[in-house]
Amino acid sequence: MSEQTYSEGDLRNTGMSLKHDREWDYELDRIVTAVEERDAEKVGLQFPEGLKRRGPRVADDLRELVDDDVTIMLSGQPCYGACDLDTFLMRRTDVFVHFGHSPMKESEKIIYVPLFSNVDVLPIMEEAEEKLADPEDDPEVGLVTTAQHMNRFDDMADWLEDRGYEVQTRRGDERLTHEGQVLGCNYASADVPADQVLYVGGGKFHPLGLAMEHPDKKVVIGDPVNNVVTIADTEKFLKQRYATVHKAMDAETWGVIFCTKIGQGRMDQAEKILDENENAYLITMDEVTPDRLRNFGFDAFVNTGCPRITTDDGPQFHKPLLTPGEYEIAVGNKPLDELSFDTFHGTW
Repeated sequence: MSEQTYSEGDLRNTGMSLKHDREWDYELDRIVTAVEERDAEKVGLQFPEGLKRRGPRVADDLRELVDDDVTIMLSGQPCYGACDLDTFLMRRTDVFVHFGHSPMKESEKIIYVPLFSNVDVLPIMEEAEEKLADPEDDPEVGLVTTAQHMNRFDDMADWLEDRGYEVQTRRGDERLTHEGQVLGCNYASADVPADQVLYVGGGKFHPLGLAMEHPDKKVVIGDPVNNVVTIADTEKFLKQRYATVHKAMDAETWGVIFCTKIGQGRMDQAEKILDENENAYLITMDEVTPDRLRNFGFDAFVNTGCPRITTDDGPQFHKPLLTPGEYEIAVGNKPLDELSFDTFHGTW
């Protein structure tokens, strides 16, 4: 099998290898209490992709703490966010635990364990300060982070204020749990007046999306896991997306994807495209992958589900895969310079 290659704009290339081990608090006591209170016989555990290998160890620890007749089940379904719940397993268990993300939708059925990171964020903030404007010249700075570092958010804000900055934070919308939190599909917490935003967290996908949605802001990335400070640069991403849109401009038939995952469905957008384009056809699916679309004969596809599928995996699809906004450009409804990052706003 030939080695898989990715385009320059594929956001997979913007990640960085892990340089620090992390320890997590799996909140086993809270899970055990729920098992006892509900007299549970079946417990479901769902982990995000990067933590699935931790699942068996957590299951072993739980078995030591609950009765022998309690069955522990691990979800094998893909999981990329709090919007990506294994509803099949959830319906068949008495206690369902979702690890790695903060609640997007409150439910008595679901126990969310956010898995806060133990990595100290202050050293990387000291390095990131060099990329920020001097507080005497421009004291205003927005501050955002991911769910894994929300346990240190107040410390981050205090640290910046001690150095003379006026920290601007907000809770975005109903899709976000915490003030200052960003998701891979939602950067509303960065909608502050400051011209510069400090993102404290791993990887570059979140700050790239933030920079795309707020092109007027300088986005400084402080990655405390890898000890790396960079400035969000959207150039490669934009080149890849422009190229994909151009490829789709000659498309005559379109497959419009509606994702059936509980937190990713945008039927209103799918229906709008279908109403306006007689050569568009609705495809419903839970997991959008290149193999699943290969047997369709459409010239191009529009993904109304998770935008990360389009940006991360788009180059691997056999035909152009566009976001709803990119589709509007490809069919001539909007000019090319209105290309923007696809985001989810509001609740599901």
